[in-house]
Amino acid sequence: MTFKELGLSEALLKAVADQGYETPSPIQEKAIPKILQGQDVLASAQTGTGKTAGFAMPMIQLLAKEPPRQRRPIRALVLTPTRELASQVLEDVQNYSKYVDLRSTVIFGGVKQNPQVDQLKRGIDILVACPGRLMDLESQGFVDLRQIEFLVLDEADRMLDMGFLRDIKRIIAMMPLKRQNLLFSATFSSDIRKLANGLLTNPVTVEATPENTTADRVDQIVYKVDQARKTELITKLIWDGNWHQVLVFTRTKHGANRLVQKLEKAKITAAAIHGNKSQAARTKALANFKKGEVSVLVATDIAARGLDIPLLPYVINFELPNVPEDYVHRIGRTGRAGAAGIAISLVSVEELEYVRGIEKLLGMPLVQEIIEGFEPTKGPVEGGKKRMHGKGGNTSGGREIRNNNTTNRNNGNTNRNVRQKSRSKGGDNRN
Repeated sequence: MTFKELGLSEALLKAVADQGYETPSPIQEKAIPKILQGQDVLASAQTGTGKTAGFAMPMIQLLAKEPPRQRRPIRALVLTPTRELASQVLEDVQNYSKYVDLRSTVIFGGVKQNPQVDQLKRGIDILVACPGRLMDLESQGFVDLRQIEFLVLDEADRMLDMGFLRDIKRIIAMMPLKRQNLLFSATFSSDIRKLANGLLTNPVTVEATPENTTADRVDQIVYKVDQARKTELITKLIWDGNWHQVLVFTRTKHGANRLVQKLEKAKITAAAIHGNKSQAARTKALANFKKGEVSVLVATDIAARGLDIPLLPYVINFELPNVPEDYVHRIGRTGRAGAAGIAISLVSVEELEYVRGIEKLLGMPLVQEIIEGFEPTKGPVEGGKKRMHGKGGNTSGGREIRNNNTTNRNNGNTNRNVRQKSRSKGGDNRN
């Protein structure tokens, strides 16, 4: 299947070619024709599957069919849960609409509203927004949603987790009843299905991956360790493996800050992103991480949503989430676009119940090991295979996971390869 066969116009095909894409991803292949037909869509797609292009390209094509109106009322609204995701969606929308006469902008909190208001006053066709700032500007009379033709809820599951349901309902009430609705979610929980039933009209359901599965080509492993020694262990893993571009998840903002301080003391460049950080600080931390100036990015779940980090090789759960679905979201940051990745969870005895919840959700066991010298001092240790973790982070056998960031901490040369055996028993858990 090619993008042309999906029914995209020459303007869209040219924009796609500029981005270097040759063939559509599964979610694009399934969603684009349905959206072009004018249908409401309920889509399940993990991060990194190309879902933004899956809704942005057909939406742009349908909007561009009409000549631009003189005052350019807002005709399409994309709601996202976080600032980072909103910025990324806008970038994609602008890339795909570069050869058509459409204007787009983004609004979110944490920054001054005046530049955003100026953009709105000039007239835009596509608005990407976070719910809070959108409602604020609407109440001030700067946003008018009465001519909306498209509504997209991106990462709807996360918006519900963050308590945006009431805001979403209020925003929907500001729009005309006749419009095309697109709902994208990584998982189909009962709350998502309830929201879809009240929002979508005769929707078609498309799924790029089986529900609640982890990404293909991600090796998953649990290291059992005492809570008090997690920082020591994560420092050893990073130094011995010579790892760069490591995304680490903590449960709390304060935990993220503490871990960054300890990593910096161990001469590992690190930065934190979470809700207490200003938008400027979060943007700078992410940019430095992508450039290789920061080796470790420590994030909370909410702050990490929408992060676009190509070829991210390592995700580490410093603490497991207490919601199993969040584990799926976290490790979906690696193993994207056909690249291999490693997802490591540092698990204390207090978190073993979370492991069982994750295994139940995935329908598969997670391999549990104990690194020599870091044996847990309390709780059961059976089921944990003890192994050495030598210089270079090598284990015997398995496939080679290459670190794609070419920045070396010592001399700027290509990082050492890390060899990791496949962790999934009974198959690869392929989608």
